[in-house]
Amino acid sequence: MLLDLVAERRVVFVGGKGGVGKTSIAAALALGRAGAGGRVLLVSTDPAHSLGHLWGRQVGDEPVRLVGFGTTTGHVDGLEIDPERTVERHLSAVAGTMRRLLPERMHGPAARHLELARQAPGTHESAVLERVAETVELGDEAYDLVVFDTAPSGHTLRLLSLPEQLTAWSETLLANRDRSDRFGAAVRGLGGGAETDRDAELRRILVRRRDRFSRLRDVVTDPARTGFVIVLTAEVLPIAETMEVYEKLTGLGVDVTALVANRRSPGDAGELLARSRKQEDEHLVRLRRRIPDVPLLDVPLLPGDLVGTEALAALADRLGPSPP
Repeated sequence: MLLDLVAERRVVFVGGKGGVGKTSIAAALALGRAGAGGRVLLVSTDPAHSLGHLWGRQVGDEPVRLVGFGTTTGHVDGLEIDPERTVERHLSAVAGTMRRLLPERMHGPAARHLELARQAPGTHESAVLERVAETVELGDEAYDLVVFDTAPSGHTLRLLSLPEQLTAWSETLLANRDRSDRFGAAVRGLGGGAETDRDAELRRILVRRRDRFSRLRDVVTDPARTGFVIVLTAEVLPIAETMEVYEKLTGLGVDVTALVANRRSPGDAGELLARSRKQEDEHLVRLRRRIPDVPLLDVPLLPGDLVGTEALAALADRLGPSPP
């Protein structure tokens, strides 16, 4: 069972090619864990959010209760990371810091720099990563499991590579700062003045930022705490992308816990679907040759729209064992 495979994890990322049903699988996984008494936070990092549509209620940038089980502590809270709001909050915080740390004559140029940075490549990703880190920390405090419903594969791989890069970048800044501090100490020894509060605050900011990204990197690459579930459909392009995503995730040190072949055609519902099933089986054999050691779970094509708690509960029941 997929629920069994992730039972000991505190963080699960659900990803894959666009349109394969990632959001439905993530929501069903969250609901299944909540039904067993778990406190679950379901988080969308996809700019094209669909959690609200799936659950039939408004979901925003702060946790909101999606479903609760009155007889247990189990519940699912939902959160959709808002990239624009996240960037705005991120840049506002940076602007406040710059106003404190920079002389007044530099405030105007700094503001213009931040306005340009708003649309710069990487700004949204860095801000969203900060929010992901905050959410993981919130999960440690208030939840048993955090499930991330992620954006399509390329965006998610980029996001998961950033903690390592930003930790290294912060450490480089701190090393440069330390060299500057040693030079400043030598100058002060010659009567050049005391360390300023501005210097001390800048160092605190850099240390806090480094430590946050370092903790996130450690969580994401700890197989005892974090797993990645790749959702796919048994078709040529999703299979090819799954192989590529698997290689890149393992290269980043992320544990791929399971593969979920979603919307499998029935083999006993007419000739057309039977032929589709046979072709799907052939594609999955090729996938299994390339990735032999990760559990592969089948989820059948289900009737109707997967919307609302009842439909998601039916899907959760289908997150069963892998084929032999």
